This record gives sequence, structure tokens and C-alpha cells, in this order.
Amino acid sequence: MTDNALHLAIIIGSTRPGRFAPTVANWFVAQARRRDDLTLDVIDLAEPGLDASAMSLRVAEADAFVVITPEYNHSFPAPLKNAIDWHSKEWHAKPIGFVSYGGVSGGLRAVEHLRQVFAELHAVTVQRTVSFHSARAQFDQQGLPNDPDRYARSAESMLNQLVWWTRALRDARAARPYMA
Repeated sequence: MTDNALHLAIIIGSTRPGRFAPTVANWFVAQARRRDDLTLDVIDLAEPGLDASAMSLRVAEADAFVVITPEYNHSFPAPLKNAIDWHSKEWHAKPIGFVSYGGVSGGLRAVEHLRQVFAELHAVTVQRTVSFHSARAQFDQQGLPNDPDRYARSAESMLNQLVWWTRALRDARAARPYMA
């Protein structure tokens, strides 16, 4: 870990019983842990006892975010929208990346809706994403992708963009506080 490590909050957006989110999240967290320029805080919205005030502190402390989301009915889960809406200024001028999963679209419709929500909150979403189409078929019994190199490259590309934006926005906020 470098002294100048960035604090990345990874938000797991599904709370449904039997959810596939832990499989995707465990894989992504392992990818992010390979980097020495990040410290991680995994925020699982299904975590018992997670309330708005506890989450507010964790969101405020983060330099950047990765939202892990399924696609439900062509959009993202209601508990994720609720968690996002608990906050406002905590998101301002911070970058957000996405890891999505679902059926044919791989959760990309959920990501497009999230981009609109985060734009309203003055957050910056990065262009690169990690997307698992027909997600359950993309992972083996051990919870690893069947095509590990492909998805590792996607994660690295997204994280590289996220780190660039995180440093740029953190430096900008330090030089001049962001005012909405």
C-alpha cells in the first residue's frame, strides 16, 4: 500500500435473498486488492445494522466508489436508490465506476440509469465498466469467471480510469472546495 493510497468504497447494491451479488463482489474485491494504490471499504447494503448515519460516514470518507449492481426490471435495485438518496454532498465531485451483472444486457441498463442519478448528485461516472452478461453462466463453482483474463482486463481498465479521475478530483477539491 502506498502512502498516497486512495480510499475506494465498493457498494454492493442488491439485498434480495438468494442474490448473486456476493459472487460478483468477492471477485471484484479480489481484483481491487491487487492494487497498491487503493484501500477498500466494502459496503454491503444487505449488511444487518447498516443505517443512514453509518453509511454517511463511510461515503463521506471515500475518495471514489464502485457500485456493484444487478439489473432488475431494466433498472437498478430500489435499496440502492434509497442508499444513494440518503446522501447528497458526500457524492459531490467524486468518481464512480460500475460492475454490473444480469441477463442479456449484463446490467448495462441499470448502469445507464445510475449515471443519470449520479450526474444529478454532481458525481463523475467513468466510461469503462465491468459487465457480466448471463452472469450465473459466467462463473464457475468456485465463484471465479470462466474467462478470467477478459474480466480482469475489464476491471483493470475501469480501475485505471477511476484512479485517474480520483486523483484529479481529489486534487481539485483540495485546491478549491467543490460548491454545487
